[in-house]
Amino acid sequence: MATKAKPAKKVSKAKATARKIAAKKSVAKKVATRKVVQKAAPAKATFQPTKIKLLRPVPSDIDIAQAAKLKPILQIAEELGVKESELELFGPYKAKIKLEILDRIGKRPNGTYVDVTAITPTPLGEGKTTTTVGLSQALGAHLGKKVITAIRQPSQGPTFGIKGGAAGGGYSQVIPMEDFNLHLTGDIHAITAAHNLVAAALDARVMHEKMQDDEKLFNALCPLDKKGNRKFSPTMLRRLKKLGISKTNPNDLTPEERSRFARLDIDEKTITWRRVIDINDRFLREVEVGRGKDEAGHEHMSGYDITVASEIMAVLALTTSLEDMRDRFGKMVVATNKQGEAVTVEDLGVAGAVTVLMKDAIKPNLMQTLEGTPATVHAGPFANIAHGQSSIIADMIALKLVGKDGFVVTESGFGADIGMEKFFNIKCRYSGLIPQVVVLVATVRALKMHGGGPKVVAGKPLAPEYTDENLDLLRAGLPNLERHVQNALKFGVNVVVAVNSFATDTKAEVELIRDAALKMGAMDAVVSTHWSDGGKGAKALAEAVVKAAKKPSNFQFLYPLEKSIKEKIETIATEIYRADGVDYTPEAEEQIARYTRLGFDKLPMCMAKTHLSFSTDATKKGAPTGFRITVREIRASVGAGFLYPILGDMRTMPGLPTRPVFYDVDVDLKTGKVLGLF
Repeated sequence: MATKAKPAKKVSKAKATARKIAAKKSVAKKVATRKVVQKAAPAKATFQPTKIKLLRPVPSDIDIAQAAKLKPILQIAEELGVKESELELFGPYKAKIKLEILDRIGKRPNGTYVDVTAITPTPLGEGKTTTTVGLSQALGAHLGKKVITAIRQPSQGPTFGIKGGAAGGGYSQVIPMEDFNLHLTGDIHAITAAHNLVAAALDARVMHEKMQDDEKLFNALCPLDKKGNRKFSPTMLRRLKKLGISKTNPNDLTPEERSRFARLDIDEKTITWRRVIDINDRFLREVEVGRGKDEAGHEHMSGYDITVASEIMAVLALTTSLEDMRDRFGKMVVATNKQGEAVTVEDLGVAGAVTVLMKDAIKPNLMQTLEGTPATVHAGPFANIAHGQSSIIADMIALKLVGKDGFVVTESGFGADIGMEKFFNIKCRYSGLIPQVVVLVATVRALKMHGGGPKVVAGKPLAPEYTDENLDLLRAGLPNLERHVQNALKFGVNVVVAVNSFATDTKAEVELIRDAALKMGAMDAVVSTHWSDGGKGAKALAEAVVKAAKKPSNFQFLYPLEKSIKEKIETIATEIYRADGVDYTPEAEEQIARYTRLGFDKLPMCMAKTHLSFSTDATKKGAPTGFRITVREIRASVGAGFLYPILGDMRTMPGLPTRPVFYDVDVDLKTGKVLGLF
């Protein structure tokens, strides 16, 4: 039941006036306080490093990663200055960064750009990613610098093959390590689906054109609706523009225009688009397709590449926006027609669908290191059969987030003759971003191999020459380091050599490398123990990088794009590999002539070459001379923006060994934890 309010007590006029004045003062005070609060900038989250407990002996990579303390990804983002609304969360420990963030931070000054590369590696790898992560942990958790590690997502091919994962190692890793090395947020799966959609569209179009005349093709492509009208799809309008036809109503096309629009007239001998899968499967290198009864008469040879060699992966790594990515997909060349003109993914009508499959993959993935520093993980092209870099978009965002006093540490795949050369001549050319420092990773193990040591085989114990002190063998391998230092200096950047030290290295061995590197022209050379000691073990390296970044540099490309295809190939071969010259197969000669005629000759070169030697012969170690290289064929990755010469016997689909590492991978059925990854 409702109750009545009590009657108000009477008060004198003086008291009433006094109360009104007091009330006004109180309101004014609250308003003033509120205004002060409104004017004050929101408190910025302070970076809190994650403390790690260093154990001896050092546990396995996966044991360290699974024992690590993870910050919520929202905390990583907040410390970095990324708003929650600028993220798409994938569980509590990983997220995608929306490209709209550049609308807010795009005008900020860039931080210092550091590229980590290496000498020619052994088949085991020399710890380049581990160094990249360790250096970042040192910069952020030990020197107090704002830093982002910007690295590639690994392929499942090597993860289950020989090499294992690529999250770093020891106490310098990106975590969660299992997510990083496997599906992450599905970007590579999206590339596989998009690439194979193009392959399916291509084969189907060739078949349908053989079975239908021009009128039937046109009617199938632009069918009448219930009202008797036809319309062009958006991708069709792009094809019409390419053909110089400005009409937008299908009914207005002349018979000749209908024929030009509908028939691609593909020359099957020129098809270069294969299929992809992200597994090392040697038996898919060459396959015959079209063996079904409904495809009788359309059988032809094709094959599979590994997904990370796909041009779609290269486009993802080199694009700068969604609009740019859409345009690049449309420009990807799959073949030429019988008149010698390029046939593109846009001509197939599938470029828009490819973009839809890739619209989420374009967003960089945000993760963290063991010591709580942020990491972007995005794109994953191999460096020996592709250009080997993480994405431009991830680097653009990272450089703005760290600001002018911060650092972005990225890495180039394999040795500097492959990954670093492509980082400068391809990635930096398209991004416009200028690196200040190159960190060149060297190991005692690799230099002994280059000095004539026994063969290093993945999965087998190292010979005593590698685990016992041997200064003569090490000294004989130093020319390999010297050539890489010289190559880096040709680009006008400051070089710091990181001696990635292993437990079996002696002080005399690492000091020999350090002293030699300084004489070779490196700005500094530092022994680093980040694998066993985390960021603390790379603190001296981080200090050397900070110092080198303050020194003047004069970045330059190795060649101008105006040079001919052969001139650019030969510049890389003689200046970087130190070959005496280049030979071309008849197939490569024909392709060079074709690409020059089509106007593709002004693109940079992306050399596909073994990563185990400066030459195309993986057995030639050290700093070989007196050799020539052979260009077997050249593929055009026009959408990505480069030509792709394949040297020697280089394969675009790896194979599995007798004893792949997948034998060790399993799941703990009680806890659900992944076992055996490394």
